[in-house]
Amino acid sequence: MRSISSKTQICAVIGNPLSHTLSPAIHNAAFEFLDLDFVYLACPVENVKDALAGMRAIANFRGLSVTIPHKTEVMKYVDDIAAVDRNIGSINTVIHEQDKLIGLGTDGSGALKAFVDRGVDIDGKNVLMLGAGGAARAIAFTLAQKTKLAELSILDVNEALLQGLTSDLKTGTDAVITSGSLTEGPLAAAMKSADIIIHCTPVDMHPNVDASLIAQELFRPEQVVFDIVYNPLETKLLTDAKSRGLKIIPGVEMFINQAALQFEQFTGVDAPVDVMRRVVMEYLES
Repeated sequence: MRSISSKTQICAVIGNPLSHTLSPAIHNAAFEFLDLDFVYLACPVENVKDALAGMRAIANFRGLSVTIPHKTEVMKYVDDIAAVDRNIGSINTVIHEQDKLIGLGTDGSGALKAFVDRGVDIDGKNVLMLGAGGAARAIAFTLAQKTKLAELSILDVNEALLQGLTSDLKTGTDAVITSGSLTEGPLAAAMKSADIIIHCTPVDMHPNVDASLIAQELFRPEQVVFDIVYNPLETKLLTDAKSRGLKIIPGVEMFINQAALQFEQFTGVDAPVDVMRRVVMEYLES
């Protein structure tokens, strides 16, 4: 057991529910590997305002990971947020820096790093995104602002969510944005020109392991398919794409990357990504 004292830096994840979160195991393994005087806890929270007030009041409370359903509300109670994260409309990280709380997001950057690590160049490509929720917003804004994609097409069944993201992207970025309903006709049409497909819905999340939004016959050679779902490790969408010879990127890559980026914000040192990856894979493969 590592000793914990009044100098130990506290980090935590807040959300509700948190029964299945991997964050404490990932971060504590990384802290221990680097012999850092940090500890990471899971804290079920309903009252976000009071939780942030408590963080502000505790001198050695260093950082928070923020998950469902608090990623938007938490923005009200921090002192500073980067412009890109304000445009996204949610954050997943809070850093206690002296007397200030700094809010930021790592989901979009984690997704972009997954593409880079797999050697996928987004510049000049047509990107099709399925879903317009919180994770989709983070990824869409990151790609629209940090790459030179040719076009970003977004499909969703929720018209209000879809139009909100489309409008925000057109206002906040210079990217070419199109949108449509996530139904059979528009999906088939969008697949004809898509170079990169990013799936951001929970349709194929465990236990729905046999579900997929895209029929195999819609895939074209040379497409890249990224599914942000990480449980199961390889969704039916990815299995189908791989069977057609396409390059696939599993959601676990984004999950590990966003956690590593949070760790570096908490500690100021490079994350031991291999250690964090081992913890995640041991859990998901068990």
